[in-house]
Amino acid sequence: MIKVAESAKNQIAEIRRAKNYGSDYFVRVWVTSGGCSGLTYQLEFSNEAKDDDQVFEDNGEKVVTDLRSFIYLCNTTLEFSGGLTGDGFVFNNPNASRTCACGESFAV
Repeated sequence: MIKVAESAKNQIAEIRRAKNYGSDYFVRVWVTSGGCSGLTYQLEFSNEAKDDDQVFEDNGEKVVTDLRSFIYLCNTTLEFSGGLTGDGFVFNNPNASRTCACGESFAV
């Protein structure tokens, strides 16, 4: 399961309104190699399904990831922070053994 915090839900709704995305758009998240800790999070809005999609719904939002990324993202909560380092989506990932100082990358 990938969970969606209230802060992320509110920001997703705001982006949907601002970009005029219909209800068929969902949040796609995945993991790629990179960053100081080895793995980085990626996020985009999409309305195109893929064959290996793993689909989750939480807090009224649909979140989709590929099977390989799900191994790293299982039980992660998507949050949104408007803190001093800037606005952005944050992945609260219990599988991460370490993260870089800026929170952009992680390792398992």
